Amino acid sequence: MTADRHRGKYETRLDPALWAYIDSVNAWYPPEVIGLPIDKQRAVYDRMCRAFHQGRPPGVKASDGLVAASGHGIPIRHYQPAGKAARAMVLYFHGGGFILGGLDSHDDICAEICAGTGFDVVSVDYRLAPEHVHPAAFDDAMAAFAWAAETSGLPLVLCGESAGGNLAAAVAQATRRRAAIGQLLIYPGLGGDESSGSYVEHAEAPLLSVGDIAFYRNVRSAKRQSSDDPTLSPLRDNDFSGLPPTVIITAECDPLSSDGETYRDRIVAAGGKAWWHEEKRLVHSFLRARTTVPAAAEAFARIIAAIASLGRGEWPY
Repeated sequence: MTADRHRGKYETRLDPALWAYIDSVNAWYPPEVIGLPIDKQRAVYDRMCRAFHQGRPPGVKASDGLVAASGHGIPIRHYQPAGKAARAMVLYFHGGGFILGGLDSHDDICAEICAGTGFDVVSVDYRLAPEHVHPAAFDDAMAAFAWAAETSGLPLVLCGESAGGNLAAAVAQATRRRAAIGQLLIYPGLGGDESSGSYVEHAEAPLLSVGDIAFYRNVRSAKRQSSDDPTLSPLRDNDFSGLPPTVIITAECDPLSSDGETYRDRIVAAGGKAWWHEEKRLVHSFLRARTTVPAAAEAFARIIAAIASLGRGEWPY
């Protein structure tokens, strides 16, 4: 999430409304932040999230709780449509590079998913690095999945954004042929080939660069961490069969976009259902631009519609 170094080839490629959003993010989260201690980075990020918070839509109630895990509790926030029973539950894993974010950072997004789908949404406050390196976040995601599968009685849709998309995919692969009825991943980092595709073409894209990706990965990873661990990098798995119907939405001007295409191809090759869509002329983190940038609003509407279809057991494409 570092600031734009120079507009370069993106000067005319991105529309003025999106540049206004990028400039606003950069004003809240300037480039020098990534060199600060992690607690300072979190403080700046949290202030930015509060500034972008849109409030919760009417008709959504939220309550906080804890999921029991081995030796600790995992904070969760449960969003429910007021006055009616939900047909499905969305298990949501927030973004933030595995070092930032929590229940408040994506609160409005989760509430809007609840309102837009009529489903329950559970946001998971998994443990963050560097205090808790891999596999702590994955273990918490698995524990939250097990809790939801055992207690909700509802069909489950896995959903994650950026780092959270990594967690959702890793959980889907670790629990294949089990409880999830679908998964939707929003510009996920899945550990793809960094020597080709969007990693090269958009290495210095606004709001996320390959340098940022390496920084977050290094903070998340323990010493001697194997890069071939599929719970760290889902694309390093050898088996993509038995996965729930999968929708991946990425941004064109984002080094991570090729991960979505590759993941789609691997699932389809293994006989599964997967659909990948690259949102043209958008950047990483465009969810926060959904109220000011028409293309981001359209992308978010597609995300809501796809989650709704998956939760009903329908294939949206």
